[in-house]
Amino acid sequence: MLGEYAPFVLAAYGVTIALVGGLVALSVWRGARVRAALEKVERKDG
Repeated sequence: MLGEYAPFVLAAYGVTIALVGGLVALSVWRGARVRAALEKVERKDG
């Protein structure tokens, strides 16, 4: 199907999936941190 370039194409897909997955995980983790910090500030003020 991909011929002689299959290893390169599949490696590129793998790297892309890993990077996108890492960015999604980082966004979720950072969002949780920001949400927790916001709740802490709101409790202190309120």
